[in-house]
Amino acid sequence: MASAHDKAVLQAIFNPTTPFGDIPGLNQEEELTDDDSSFDPVLLKQVKDLELKGVSAAEAGDVKTALHHFNQAVQTLPSRASAYNNRAQAKRLQGDTKGAIEDLEQAISLSKGTGRSACQALVQRGLLLRLACRDEEARADFEQAAAMGSEFARQQAVILNPYAALCNRMLSEVIGKLRNPEVPEMQ
Repeated sequence: MASAHDKAVLQAIFNPTTPFGDIPGLNQEEELTDDDSSFDPVLLKQVKDLELKGVSAAEAGDVKTALHHFNQAVQTLPSRASAYNNRAQAKRLQGDTKGAIEDLEQAISLSKGTGRSACQALVQRGLLLRLACRDEEARADFEQAAAMGSEFARQQAVILNPYAALCNRMLSEVIGKLRNPEVPEMQ
């Protein structure tokens, strides 16, 4: 059975345009959880239900109702990061980028930079920073989220890293030449 390193090397050989170390199907972000053990279980259930209603409303295009549910969740448990993270998405959908970034920063702060909410907030803030042409700050967020296991963040960090992009391009050319060697013409 191949080790994770062996799989990463094979991935780089057969898919040279992907960041080194990316293994399809390996997204550790999905395994992240938030530590909700300090919250009252009854309030936690109420907040999770409010967040689910908010997500459903947002997916249905009713951002105003989604924001209402997320605001209620924040008011019920103001020290839980997830509701700020979700509310940031709704604010972004309304065009309130500044408010979205503020909520994402609150989510990162409350989560102490760990867990699923922190990872998602870092990715979302990285995307907003990238849209604002603040690439260095965006790359820092993507790198932090990538260290937590986000494959998407890892890909974004590589895209924003000029040295990694150059290495990937060079590796792609080398692999291309190995696959299709040029045969010298005989005179």
